[in-house]
Amino acid sequence: MDIFMPLFHGFETALTGWNLFYCLLGVTIGMLVGILPGLGPTTGIALLLPITFSMDAIPAIIMLSGIYYGAMYGGTVTSVLINTPGEAASVATCFDGYPMAKQGRAGTALGIAGIGSFIGGTVSMLGLVFIGPPLAEMALQFGPPEFFALMVLGLVMVIGLMGKSLVRGLIATLIGLSLSMVGMDPLSGVVRFTFGEANLMEGFDFVVISMGLFGISEVMIGMETALHTDKIPKVGKLLPNREEWAPTLKAIARATGLGFAIGLIPGSNSVIPAILSYSIEKKLAKDPSRFGKGAIEGVAGPETANNSYCGGALIPLFTIGIPSSPTIAILFGAFIMHGLTPGPTLFQNNANFVWAVIASMFVGNLILLIMNLPMAGMWGRVATISPSIMYPGIVIISVVGAYCTGNRIWDVWIMIIFGIIGYIMKKIDIPMAPIVLTFVLGKMIENSLVQSLIYFDGSMLGFTSRPMACVLLIIALMILTGSIVAGIKNKRGILANDVEM
Repeated sequence: MDIFMPLFHGFETALTGWNLFYCLLGVTIGMLVGILPGLGPTTGIALLLPITFSMDAIPAIIMLSGIYYGAMYGGTVTSVLINTPGEAASVATCFDGYPMAKQGRAGTALGIAGIGSFIGGTVSMLGLVFIGPPLAEMALQFGPPEFFALMVLGLVMVIGLMGKSLVRGLIATLIGLSLSMVGMDPLSGVVRFTFGEANLMEGFDFVVISMGLFGISEVMIGMETALHTDKIPKVGKLLPNREEWAPTLKAIARATGLGFAIGLIPGSNSVIPAILSYSIEKKLAKDPSRFGKGAIEGVAGPETANNSYCGGALIPLFTIGIPSSPTIAILFGAFIMHGLTPGPTLFQNNANFVWAVIASMFVGNLILLIMNLPMAGMWGRVATISPSIMYPGIVIISVVGAYCTGNRIWDVWIMIIFGIIGYIMKKIDIPMAPIVLTFVLGKMIENSLVQSLIYFDGSMLGFTSRPMACVLLIIALMILTGSIVAGIKNKRGILANDVEM
């Protein structure tokens, strides 16, 4: 009852006129962002974050959250209809979704993807409802040492999971940490790394960096590799055959738990549960040879997993204030921008906001289900928009948004510079996600470390007197060591293969 009453009041707030409108607007934009190849939820939220400056916190976060999980739905459409993933997590859907479309079963693939996404998203939201408040209560017992250890663990997870190479992950992580240190030290007031530039006194603007790294760089890449197609297969029947329901529902159930669990891990992203779900379904199938040729479980599993991941990824944000993915890091920035502090006090100090946003996600998932099933063919045609129209529009939105963040041309130039940096990083295969995550975590880590050292009279050994902090730091060390060992083994394996050749 203690949980359901706040949720009920959350629905009352979420279903009011403007909040419901912004929920509908958010999921619609999310669908468009997911459908347009190469954009994805991270880019979409980064580009549209500036338009929420003048909005109240509740409708702003409702809209941005709608873009987040709406993009997960949208990426499915082009994966099935034209074999082009709208966003990274939909890559696994192409494996069997497009073959189903070529067999005349595009409607069935889209239908089961919509149903699986709805189930996975709804169940993960229920997980947030039941797990979030008690976890926030527990996190209230954390002090600076525990938060420092937790964020170090998240940082190590970022390094280990965000790229093919540990060295590249470390490079991106160090870039993000370095950027976070520019400007005035929040504790001592000392100005650092500004090189006499007054515009850097407050450091780099998170929104501007995000728009450059994910928006402008994506336009530059897209201008090289843009695909355009006018061939959209007929959608047809939406529901699977009777004999397909049992294996499909089992795949949905497994993927729901998998996606939710991975969402809780800092440094993960929605691609991981989607690929893992596909691999699991293929291993468990009685006839694995069906996969890649139109197996319906190969669509149901990944699509359910990447939407279930969304709810799980929001739990660390709401309860302990730790962003677990690049998209969540941008949402974290939106919270701060609207005067909200993600973490254990959020449920206590801003209960109306928290429950309204959670309730809106249930509503948004239902809206997306209704929008997807009968309108799949229409959404597919959106993917045929010419890049010559789409990319100039993105650039205009980015420039206006960057200027509006501080009413300075300086921010526009910074966005362009980071767009070029992002383009170069994509070309040399250095992951950008760790930059955003560590930029957000950097100042928090620094503050927690300084506060901890003050408490321990300057001794790092003081962490050993805090059991939880000590355990988290040991786990972080083990993960980092394991990543280094695995990287060395992979390197030796590659060298051995080169020698044999």
